Amino acid sequence: MYHSTRTEGERWGMSNLDANTVFLPEIDGLSRANNIPYLPMAVPRDLHNKLKHFHGNHFAWFMGQLLKYFLRPNKDLQSFLDSKMERLRFKKPIVGVHVRRSDKVGTEANFHSIEEYMNQVEEWVFLRGGERRVYLATDDASLLKEAKLKYPDYEFIGDEKAASKAGSLGTRYDQGSLYDVVFDVFMLSKCDYIVCTFSSNICRLAYEIMQTYHVDASMNYYSLDDVYYFNGQQPHYVRAIESHK
Repeated sequence: MYHSTRTEGERWGMSNLDANTVFLPEIDGLSRANNIPYLPMAVPRDLHNKLKHFHGNHFAWFMGQLLKYFLRPNKDLQSFLDSKMERLRFKKPIVGVHVRRSDKVGTEANFHSIEEYMNQVEEWVFLRGGERRVYLATDDASLLKEAKLKYPDYEFIGDEKAASKAGSLGTRYDQGSLYDVVFDVFMLSKCDYIVCTFSSNICRLAYEIMQTYHVDASMNYYSLDDVYYFNGQQPHYVRAIESHK
């Protein structure tokens, strides 16, 4: 059993692997406090030996399995997700676009125009053909209208009301907004491809859960800024084994 508040249990670390109850501090303090060399870009060895044969990002697959279980909806939330998906007429093929703005721009990440996202959408559609459909998740209420105006050949699916609430600090943390952001995560994860910024926790979460719907969706994304990472992790170094030329 794991607790996030220190009411009982042993502190998480390599010396208490048999403990029944473990206290988990915030992620930013785990590596410094416990001197863990690989945190948390690792998967159990038995899973790694199987995953290496069919998946391109073992850790994303592993996290996706855990998170999909942790975030499984209860009856009320599932009813909300089903009814909203039906109302918005979500269907495939579709590219998910997540645009995080409001208080994040200028503090945690740079501003990216809708054109930067749509350039990658158009490349994906060009290579694969089919219908031009985008699920647009954002906290900028004006962006859905802007996208429809600039790209009339595309069908955009989104919720302006939810975007408006997410962009306001006064309503961002109420239950309705929580349901809306959960909906965005699940819809993005069900898309065929995601264009977003990996500096966003929502983007990375959707990418991880996406792995549970495919044999290997490790390359089904384009990030406009960061590489894939886990917040609070140690530096994760990789080595090229083959020239890209």
